[in-house]
Amino acid sequence: MDRRVFLRESVLLLSALPIAGLAGCRGRQHAHVLTKTDEDMVGSHTAGAETWKPLIDEAVGKILGRQMEIILPAGHVEGALPVKKRICFVGVENRSSEEIGDFKEQIYQQIDTIISQSDAFAPVSRRFVEAGLRESRIRPDQLFIPANQRMFAAAMEQLHHPFDYLLFATITSGTTRSNKDYQRDYMLTLELVNIQTGDFDKESANLRKGYHKSAIGKLKHYGT
Repeated sequence: MDRRVFLRESVLLLSALPIAGLAGCRGRQHAHVLTKTDEDMVGSHTAGAETWKPLIDEAVGKILGRQMEIILPAGHVEGALPVKKRICFVGVENRSSEEIGDFKEQIYQQIDTIISQSDAFAPVSRRFVEAGLRESRIRPDQLFIPANQRMFAAAMEQLHHPFDYLLFATITSGTTRSNKDYQRDYMLTLELVNIQTGDFDKESANLRKGYHKSAIGKLKHYGT
């Protein structure tokens, strides 16, 4: 066979091999809808629904329950609902080692929803909170300064959305490594400030999660 013809046919044959290989090895993605009785999927590399939901339920439930005991007077008649206190939730700050992506918005909305379902508290609309921050030119992390609190409260009054409490949420994490495996401790901390009295309340919830690499390099995961 002519050498040039041989080389040309060899190149054509080799160029076709990756296409055939890809066609035979192409993966297939599928999905299924989880029912209410199905457990949340566990994230293999980062925290997911299995982490954030229990942290939110525990932290929010404890801090609101404790505050509800404070605002109910000693002679309160059982079954009579108190005037709802308004909570201004200013946002979620992520100080963990992970990028939480769209879960940041989910965490905000879940906390806000639990507050709205309370018999003693009501959330201030997020749109008005953001408008008040823009109007007063104050960042959420600057609201711990009393003068800034007063300025922000005045802006919210002008928007006809006064409030009684400021609520801050912070996500942190700590990592313990053992060779290729590691444990990550997640913490959700809520800080509640009564703007009338300056009283401060704080509640945290913790969840530990283990990540383990198998011999073939796939990451396994275990949560506690």
